[in-house]
Amino acid sequence: MARLYFFGFLVLIVIYICLSLYSRSARREKLEREWDEDIRDGDREAFVRAGLDDYDGSLRRKLILGVFVVPILAVVTLIYVTNFM
Repeated sequence: MARLYFFGFLVLIVIYICLSLYSRSARREKLEREWDEDIRDGDREAFVRAGLDDYDGSLRRKLILGVFVVPILAVVTLIYVTNFM
């Protein structure tokens, strides 16, 4: 059973990393597109870097941690319902 938990946790880590990298990449593209279409004044890299710094502290970034919380809660709930109800 411990091996199952270990490998399951490894799978969740891989999913978290992939989702986090994808979300950051999508945010970077959105910032670059916004600068290209609207701003076009000043340093593009500084604008993108500042936007990504804001993203690092955002709620969206924290919600990605749900990758760990939701499956664990689902398994715990399933075990509880199966055994005690």
